Amino acid sequence: HSKSVSARSAACRAVVHVDLDCFYAQVEMIRNPELRDKPLGVQQKNIVVTCNYEARKLGIKKLMSVKDAKEKCPQLVLVNGEDLTPYREMSYKVTELLGEFCPLVERLGFDENFVDITELVEKRLKQLQQSGCSTVCVSGHVYNHQAINLHDTAHVRLVIGSQIAEEFREAIHARLGLTGCAGVASNKLLSKLVSGTFKPNQQTVLLPESCQDLMRSLDHIQRVPGIGSKTTKRLETLGVRNVCDLQAFPSAVLEKELGVAVAQRIQKLSYGEDDSPVTPSGPPQSFSDEDSFKKCSSEVEVKEKIEELLSNLLDRIHKDGRQPHTVRLTIRQFSSTDKWFHRESRQCPIPPHLIQKFGKESSNVISPLVAILMKLFRKMIDVDLPFHLTLLSVCFSNLKDLPSSKKGSIGFYLKQMSPPSGSGKRGREVEDVSPGEGSASWNQNCNRTGAVKSRKFSEEKKSNIKKAGIPDFPFHLSPGDIDQEVFRELPEDIQKEIISEKAEAIPTENVSGQPSVCFAGEVQSTSPNSEGLNSDTHSAGCITPAHETAAALARSSRASCSSECPRSALPSSSMEKQATDSLNFRGRDLSPLEAGASQTVLHVPVSDKDKQALETASEDKTYSRQAGIVFPPDVDTKTFYELPTDVQEELLAEWK
Repeated sequence: HSKSVSARSAACRAVVHVDLDCFYAQVEMIRNPELRDKPLGVQQKNIVVTCNYEARKLGIKKLMSVKDAKEKCPQLVLVNGEDLTPYREMSYKVTELLGEFCPLVERLGFDENFVDITELVEKRLKQLQQSGCSTVCVSGHVYNHQAINLHDTAHVRLVIGSQIAEEFREAIHARLGLTGCAGVASNKLLSKLVSGTFKPNQQTVLLPESCQDLMRSLDHIQRVPGIGSKTTKRLETLGVRNVCDLQAFPSAVLEKELGVAVAQRIQKLSYGEDDSPVTPSGPPQSFSDEDSFKKCSSEVEVKEKIEELLSNLLDRIHKDGRQPHTVRLTIRQFSSTDKWFHRESRQCPIPPHLIQKFGKESSNVISPLVAILMKLFRKMIDVDLPFHLTLLSVCFSNLKDLPSSKKGSIGFYLKQMSPPSGSGKRGREVEDVSPGEGSASWNQNCNRTGAVKSRKFSEEKKSNIKKAGIPDFPFHLSPGDIDQEVFRELPEDIQKEIISEKAEAIPTENVSGQPSVCFAGEVQSTSPNSEGLNSDTHSAGCITPAHETAAALARSSRASCSSECPRSALPSSSMEKQATDSLNFRGRDLSPLEAGASQTVLHVPVSDKDKQALETASEDKTYSRQAGIVFPPDVDTKTFYELPTDVQEELLAEWK
């Protein structure tokens, strides 16, 4: 019964797959209309990635080598298509246009979109029934030339769907100058398969009775969307080569070989069953660019290629308007046996001081980003040994809107203003850094990651408050972003409400316990001179048992030292080694010892390891004084001196 219900609901769906004709070539012809009637190929490296239909008539095919294409068609006009910007921009225009008809639009690459038009079809069907009209005409082709039964509502829905698909294509051509094919069916899989039946600039509707004919027409199982190359290889070893083989293959054997979930999914696909929803894509979740080449075997070449990739990416990020918080580098080493899949990646958080510069002058960001990416590169490649790369890719992810404070909330007024530039004290902000793509090392117990905005009072302000004898916000509850003066001026009932809210956020475990949530004042700080990016992923966000003593201080007091208070290093020797081997980033907790909220320090027993760590930090402080540099309290001086000179100079200028 449940199967028949799901089958009926699936039959009621109407999905359109829109596939633009020779997309890159069309974009180039729109940019330069003189190319319209000439055989045109779009070249990337030494490959013709696509060509227009004039070129196809003369024997040119997609992915043909430039050499072969020129021999086949000497008059072929080649356009360099390595800069994807114009194609990307046109692609988003198409998706946006389709979104005007229906909100359920899912992008698939640059030139394909799925549109779930079920609701639109239902509205038109009701209008048709109310008007008393009994005839409806199909737009385009019907797969297998099957006769339409107007007494079958499934047929009528799909016919209405064909009319809507025609409207999509007409709008795309009228407003953007692009032609394309469309497939109309009851799900994504079938609409994609049927859309290419008649090309170019045509459309096809698939009625339910012809579904199996379409599936069995596929001569190889890899032509079924959703069955990849690895699954195909495993199926071939079982003797499964086409859709009919897969349909007839015993389910029990398939489940044993591939696992229950995969086996059931691909057998459903072989029958044309696909209940996956059309998911609106929304704005891009990441920005990436890559370059492939025959050989790259020196650090100088790697640096040059990274700089080229960054230049394009930063322009795209600037246009988008959001700020990325994570950067990833991917490489592919040469392999004679595994040409395409031997990729390796490393990623890390972007330091907050760099995040603020995104969207401004890109030249200020490129140099420090190159330094970060080169460190990631050295985590994967031993540069003292020969290496042979065939691909480099840079990706920015974890995109967030620009931070903004609104005057409508009490929170806005409680934020302390930045100190005047002449005060010699610099306010510091660390915005929310949510776990980035793949950041598996974020502590699972960290249920809340707050934004830390620490400010320091001037000494005059502190003394004036004390003289006045007015009580401050309780020191053990005080977060770094509460302006004491403003707090005292609030009505008493609001003061009590704020104090009670802050008190609830503080765990009450004993000194040896591990809190189940982070403090509001704890966040993963990703300064350029912090460490802790392990060889696999990124950084930890919450307190771990490895440094319970420091955690106890944080939980017990929420007290803080002045800028002279040394920062304690991780006590564990293994963690110290990891930090040394890793990138110079430390995703660490900002304990209240660094928040600048109070001068009071609780006396808590300190272990020998902690004493040793404190002594090491004190030595760092002494060294920095000898060098004549005054560091902010959260800076690891050893790490600072390991940074490239230009990055050091930029940071020093910023601290001044």
